[in-house]
Amino acid sequence: MKIINYSKEYKEQWDAFVKKAKNSHFFFQRDYMEYHSDSFLDFSLIILDQKEKIVALLPANIKDNVLHSHQGLTFGGFLIDDKMKTEKMLQIFDVLKNFLKEAGVETLIYKCIPYIYHIKPSEEDRYAFFINDAKLIRRDVTSSIDLTVQVRYSKGRKWSVKKSQKEGVTFQESLDFSSFWILLNDVLNQKHDTHAVHSLEEMKLLHSRFPQNIRLFLAYRNGELLAGSVVYETQTVAHTQYLANSNLGREIGALDGLIDFLIKETFKHKKYFDFGISTESQGQELNAGLISQKEGYGARAIVHDFYELKFL
Repeated sequence: MKIINYSKEYKEQWDAFVKKAKNSHFFFQRDYMEYHSDSFLDFSLIILDQKEKIVALLPANIKDNVLHSHQGLTFGGFLIDDKMKTEKMLQIFDVLKNFLKEAGVETLIYKCIPYIYHIKPSEEDRYAFFINDAKLIRRDVTSSIDLTVQVRYSKGRKWSVKKSQKEGVTFQESLDFSSFWILLNDVLNQKHDTHAVHSLEEMKLLHSRFPQNIRLFLAYRNGELLAGSVVYETQTVAHTQYLANSNLGREIGALDGLIDFLIKETFKHKKYFDFGISTESQGQELNAGLISQKEGYGARAIVHDFYELKFL
């Protein structure tokens, strides 16, 4: 078994392995990872067996002798297929430690792929980190709804959804990212004095590359845009990458109505509906107000774990 660094001649093989991985996500494909390649020094790894066949991938970047998996992605651990077994993962770690030491890497910061994205059980890496005395350094909390059982809203969420219906709010899938980005950045600026992580141009580019996975849904009344959501769709999960609600939308429950539409109609066939994290300061602070809103839809906690493994 050996490890090599990713290079462009492996793009086709990389993407093919990502698509068949048992913990696959479309944002591990190179056309997604490389949209912001100028911001990160790529140090992605390919693990090969004795026959030069790929057995695992590690999307990663390097900064100041620290390997991150991957700073440009929400999460990004080892991608593995159905042939991966626990003993083989331990062998990979033995090879990995030697490879990274020789490359001058002092520390690995590793973001586990949450289990809701697993098509089949895929936590061989967590056991390997335990065996190698890795340290859990961060834990974020995301909120997810299990769509395989009956979804139960709080009284407040039920009331807001009904209000949107009485007010005549309508919902539809859209390609009007420009209008939504104006609303999104207005809301982020007013509430948090910030803006969306992705620029409008970046999101349009990513949507053009992954139109089946990146989808936009908007809420209107009388032709006026009130609320919207960009949803990242995988085989198992619908994840709200962005949510925004106008002042009028908040008054008449537009976003609640839209989320209800997504949960009970558009994505009812998925295993999970995920709202994203509600933690700050490296997971040390919980945004109680934000997570309470998500839990009002019946969402409950799933953790995003970060491990640190030192080599010196």
